[in-house]
Amino acid sequence: MTARLRPLLILCLVGLLSACGSSPTSTLGELPRTPQASTQQLLEQAASSDAEKAALLRLTAADQSFKQGDLDRAAQILQQVPMDILKPAQQIFARTLQAELALANGDPRQALVLLQHPAFERLSELPVDQQIRSQLARAEALEGDGQLMAAARERVFIAPLLGGQAAEQNNEAIWGLVSSLPSEQLGAAEEPDLAGWLSLAAALKQAGTLGQQQAAIDSWRDQHPGHPAAQRLPEALVKLREMADQPLTHIGLLLPTDGQLASVARALRDGFLAAHLQDRQMGNTSPKIELYDTARFRSLDDFYQQAQADGVQLVVGPLEKEQVRQLAEREQLPITTLALNYSDAGQKTPPQLFQFGLAAEDEAREVARRAWADGHRSAIALTPRGEWGSRVLDAFRQTWLDQGGTLLAAEPLAEPVELAKQIADLFQVRSNGANAEPTRRQDVDFVFLAATPQQAQQVKPTLIFQYAGDVPVYATSHLHAATNNRTQYLDLDGIRFAETPWLLDPSIPLRQQAEQQWPQAAGSLGRLYAMGADAYLLAPRLSQLTALPGMRLEGLSGTLSLTPGQRVERELPWAEFRDGQVQRLPDSPAQ
Repeated sequence: MTARLRPLLILCLVGLLSACGSSPTSTLGELPRTPQASTQQLLEQAASSDAEKAALLRLTAADQSFKQGDLDRAAQILQQVPMDILKPAQQIFARTLQAELALANGDPRQALVLLQHPAFERLSELPVDQQIRSQLARAEALEGDGQLMAAARERVFIAPLLGGQAAEQNNEAIWGLVSSLPSEQLGAAEEPDLAGWLSLAAALKQAGTLGQQQAAIDSWRDQHPGHPAAQRLPEALVKLREMADQPLTHIGLLLPTDGQLASVARALRDGFLAAHLQDRQMGNTSPKIELYDTARFRSLDDFYQQAQADGVQLVVGPLEKEQVRQLAEREQLPITTLALNYSDAGQKTPPQLFQFGLAAEDEAREVARRAWADGHRSAIALTPRGEWGSRVLDAFRQTWLDQGGTLLAAEPLAEPVELAKQIADLFQVRSNGANAEPTRRQDVDFVFLAATPQQAQQVKPTLIFQYAGDVPVYATSHLHAATNNRTQYLDLDGIRFAETPWLLDPSIPLRQQAEQQWPQAAGSLGRLYAMGADAYLLAPRLSQLTALPGMRLEGLSGTLSLTPGQRVERELPWAEFRDGQVQRLPDSPAQ
């Protein structure tokens, strides 16, 4: 009897298990399938289908459009999908696709909102491909929103689901994130793999020289033999090790000796050579420096051919913007090059090209960060007319708005005879009768100013005249002539500005040495001497900056770091004109 019942019992159990297994599927819903038709055919089929099937077909069509790069059409198709009738699997698919579209349109915060839908609680029930896709979108959104640690944690969580090239790319992305974190955030983590990544970044940041960093990598690998990064080092660390095995011994300095840029080039050259001399005096092993005159060569190809024949390992230069543009257009360069100017913004550049200059855009971004850290939230911007002023304004505006600030108005700086009217209009100065003081708008927290010393000397007195003298002014260094002219500085009283460490600290040993030979190094040309010295500081450390995106060098033209596009950016200290003198300000809490 028992033996005869056993098969029946097994069948009942199978049926029960099948029912349990199918129940979540029925509530979860099915994902769109790989299309066997064109987008238009899918949409035509959806038009004649019931609501549930039509939604699936439209999701498939939207996804197909997205993968084909037609973002507008994908978004339009998604708008036709009634989200409220979708089952959880389809909600996850749709919200992930919407998040990917938001990321493509530069809106990571909207992507994060979309990825927080309750349906994602069931993401682990979906096929692995969809889990990976949704989680990668979340990782990208977190990174875009500046949440680097959370983005790294998300990618570490995804890692076991990946294989082959996808796994390698994910590990490279993890390294990019953790190495960009400041040192104080590189503490222990609960997740073993994430803790390993953080300890690797911390070990490298604590090591100073290339040799020390190579030793730190080897020691870390010995301690973490099973970690993904120990089994396959990130590409940047591979290059770092190679660089440590091949120290920089020969630099070619490519600058013009004649023409419009000759005086600029001389200051850069002298600052570079002064730093080299100081390095030797300190007993360090310093590279050979070979000077090349731009005018001697018919083309950049001729120069590189000569530099290769001479054994040059790194080129510093050229200075001319057009030549930097030409280098940026190439797919490869025969020698790693640190250009002393910038190509056009957004221009794709070869991997051997690094770019460094005294970019006014850096200072505009610095103004936005400092003003925000000081508690200001609304601004008026005054910048010069022309291409330079537009670039400065764009850099300020983007950083200011990204932080959440409000730009109430932005205008080209008027000529002196028209400045009073311009400021009166911007501040909406209104007369209140013969016996009452005029009033102005009260929603302006500060003025952003990019101007020459002569222009800036007109602005502050005009603000006072137009009843806005109490409104703070934050400026770029261009208004500082570095003449120590008390009369001139009194007209700038109260203005805060970003400036190079070189010009704010006369006690810097290299500045004192330079001034003895070149007195002009104490004036506005001092910024160029500082840049030349920093080019020497950067030369042997480019691989380190590439391997450690968050690494910062304390230079004489500012605190230096490298962007993903291999442009050197500067953060500058702050000063204020006070009683006819320049007074250095303490760093803001956010810095």
